[in-house]
This record gives sequence, C-alpha cells and structure tokens, in this order.
Amino acid sequence: MPKTSTAGPARLTPQQTVERLVEAATTLLAEKGPSEIKVRSVSEAAQVSTMAVYYHLGGVPELLQAVVDKGFRDLGRALLAVPASDDPVTTLFAMALATRKFAQDNPHRYDLMFGLSKRGTYRPQKSSNSGVSGRSDEFQAAFAQLVLSCIRLVRSGRIRSGEDAEVVATQLWSSVHGFVTLELGDHFNQFSDPVREVLQPMMVNLLVGLGDTAELCNASHTAAVVASRQMNTNTA
Repeated sequence: MPKTSTAGPARLTPQQTVERLVEAATTLLAEKGPSEIKVRSVSEAAQVSTMAVYYHLGGVPELLQAVVDKGFRDLGRALLAVPASDDPVTTLFAMALATRKFAQDNPHRYDLMFGLSKRGTYRPQKSSNSGVSGRSDEFQAAFAQLVLSCIRLVRSGRIRSGEDAEVVATQLWSSVHGFVTLELGDHFNQFSDPVREVLQPMMVNLLVGLGDTAELCNASHTAAVVASRQMNTNTA
C-alpha cells in the first residue's frame, strides 16, 4: 500500500516572503488605507507569521518603504507603457496622463509614495538606497524616463536649446504632481473635464514659457489625450 505523503506546503524563500508581505500591504493600503498597515493584519493577509515582518524587513516602517519602492517601480512601468509618438510633447503629456491614472487607481499608495498620508507615523522613511539627493533608486528610475523624454524635447527644437532637460523634467513633474494631488483631494469638482480645463492649459503655458508655440503645443497635448484614452479603452 503506497504511503500517503505528509509533506507540508513548500517553504517560501526570503524573496517570496517579502513579495507576499509587500503585496498584502499594498492590497490592504488600497482597500482600507494606511491605518490598517499593522504587523498582524499584514502577516495574516500574507499568510505568514508576524515574525516574518521583523525578520525579513525590520518592522512596519521598512515594510511601508518596500511598498513605496514597488509603487515607483509600477509607476515607472506605467510611464514606459505610454503610447509611442515621434512628438516629444505628446509623449510627455501622455506620461502626465499615465501618472494621473496611476494616482487615481492607487490613491493611498500615491499619497504614501510622496509622503502625503494623513497619519504622520506612516510617512515613508529615507530609504537605505537613497543617494545624496534623498531620492531612492526606484524614484530615480521612474524619474529617468521623464528626463529622457525631456532630452528629446530639448533636441527637437520645440523649446530653447539651452534648457537643462533635468530641470525641465523637474518642473513638469512638479506641475503634474500638484494637479494630481489637488484632484485626489476633490478640489477640481467644479470642472467637468479637469484635464482639458486645468492640466492641459497649465502644461501648455509652461512649455510656451520654455519656447514652444501655443498652437503646436495644444495639438501635441490633444494627440496625447486621444492616444491615452484609446489605450485605456483597449486595456479595459
């Protein structure tokens, strides 16, 4: 008579355990907000022991930093996935729209990524892989996508040739982040189409100030809106 196997479930590797914990914390954050990110609730959702949080990560602050790092990796993938275009302005506005969609789909995670969570105890700590700038490697990788597109923008002749691409990228990111944060806080409810009425004119004004023409800039932004909406429809 064959013996019945008594082997338990396969043991998780340290990487698998961390991935489970981060995924569980990300899900709890999305469904219940930052107040639910506790060792017991996360470990139960991940189906691991509470000690796993301390052993593999160090504690809740480090767990939240891992969630933040994953958030920037996911945002970076979203920026890479924007519709392809030969027009650098269209690409940049598509990135702005992708950032907005990411924030709308993940409002609590977006808040956490940028230190905006309502409970101060859940403000992300400085990551051990932060450089002199204080930016994590994950943030810098996402931001690098924007800088590369701004290099294309400067080389295209659409804005002044002497502009520093990284400075332009920082200005654009700051503008989009401000818009996204205000929109998440329901401060644009008076607008029927905040993208058309607020975000697009703001970005056009910024780029015209850098040397582009309003006519070309509006056409590029409109093309990005159309392409992004088509992509979202196809992936829905």
